[in-house]
Amino acid sequence: MNATRTSSELVQSATGRGDGLSVRTLARLALLCVAGAVAAVVVGAGSGRWLVLLLGLAGLALAGAGIWWALAHRGVARLLGALLALAAPVGVLVLYAVSGLWVVAVAAVASWTLGLACARSALRRLRKPHGMHARSARPPRRPVLIMNPRSGGGKVVEHNLVERAEALGARVVLLDLDTGPDPVAAARQAVAEGADLLGVAGGDGTQALVAGVAAEHRLPFVVVAAGTRNHFAMDLGLDRDDPASCLDALSDGVELRVDLGDVDGRPFVNTVSFGAYAEIVQSPDYRDAKAATALDQLPDLLVGDGGTVLDVRADDERVHAPQTLLVSNNPYGRADPLGGGRRPRLDAGRLGVIAIRVEGPAQAAELALRGERASSITALKARSVVVAADEDLIPVAVDGEALTLPPPVVCTVRPGVLRVRVPRHRPGAPYVAPSVDWRRVVRLAFGRTPLSSRKKQEQSDV
Repeated sequence: MNATRTSSELVQSATGRGDGLSVRTLARLALLCVAGAVAAVVVGAGSGRWLVLLLGLAGLALAGAGIWWALAHRGVARLLGALLALAAPVGVLVLYAVSGLWVVAVAAVASWTLGLACARSALRRLRKPHGMHARSARPPRRPVLIMNPRSGGGKVVEHNLVERAEALGARVVLLDLDTGPDPVAAARQAVAEGADLLGVAGGDGTQALVAGVAAEHRLPFVVVAAGTRNHFAMDLGLDRDDPASCLDALSDGVELRVDLGDVDGRPFVNTVSFGAYAEIVQSPDYRDAKAATALDQLPDLLVGDGGTVLDVRADDERVHAPQTLLVSNNPYGRADPLGGGRRPRLDAGRLGVIAIRVEGPAQAAELALRGERASSITALKARSVVVAADEDLIPVAVDGEALTLPPPVVCTVRPGVLRVRVPRHRPGAPYVAPSVDWRRVVRLAFGRTPLSSRKKQEQSDV
């Protein structure tokens, strides 16, 4: 959890005098593996079956196009799209097996996968992300924990969180879900009664509301991962499978200073969503039938007139009419909509912006082939995001909670205002591999990266 790296550590990571393989060695191994993948393809093509090899890429593109047709249409078109999405990759596998090129395909994919792993390892070592600075903290004297007994399917009861928290000296406030609970009011009352720490056992939406009160009064805040997904807890490095372990922050905790997002005066700890997802979660049927509700609404949102036309400005950058917009409290590690997963830091003082617009099967095919580098994805970092639209109210999902807000909707970030108390001993956040810049890998393998440029790169990553 150290916050800084010394110059000697930077030099060691670049020249290879640190532990394990050096950055340069890993970069060269990556290029060697890529060359092996190319060689496997050339050998296959040299046997006069280059067309069969190209059909592999065509199959992946067709699968992407099929998924688009399945999501953006109804009836027969949806059925045909789903069949294409399934049949295209299966057909390619059968064709490779019959033609005898499966060995070539396996060798090429294995070499390419190993090359990606080496390249990501090299880039990660060169610009290893700083850990958030943790400082020692005294145990609280009057902690108050607000718990949602139904969150996460009843984790509060399942893990005996009330009894365990009270055994550590905390006062527990259970939200009465039958009378319209107000976690903000409960938090403010706890502060008025002398609480010196606030905590929440619940989902990300409840976490954000109470975190706003804690930040307002400069009180430490404890996250107990009792929700369904708890992305905030994951990025803090907490154990989401054992919510009770989060309570160790009361007796043996350290303090992190993290950022808090703000959307029109409402705090958020994870994301604010606009566009298709925000429209779908407005439906009263979404909670009980997520997939069916999404499939029913997506055709109108993607190719019909059902969606709100958004105009987005992230600092000085403008993005017009994205179908889906995700604004996050600190950027996600990758812009890949299927593989982003988590945020490496929560104290960078920036919002992450991911905007997606796929207008037809051709762009869907490109997305399947290029992933986060596809032209349909825009990824930015900003201190302020303004979302405008020609509507009186626009659907917004704040940490998964469905709202409607009048445009323009302004998202900002409040750097370091939240004092999060976490257990001294915790699993840590899962690793997210960086996006691979092959030009940089080539420079690492055969050239030199000056120390000053490495520092600039690390600052830009922050």
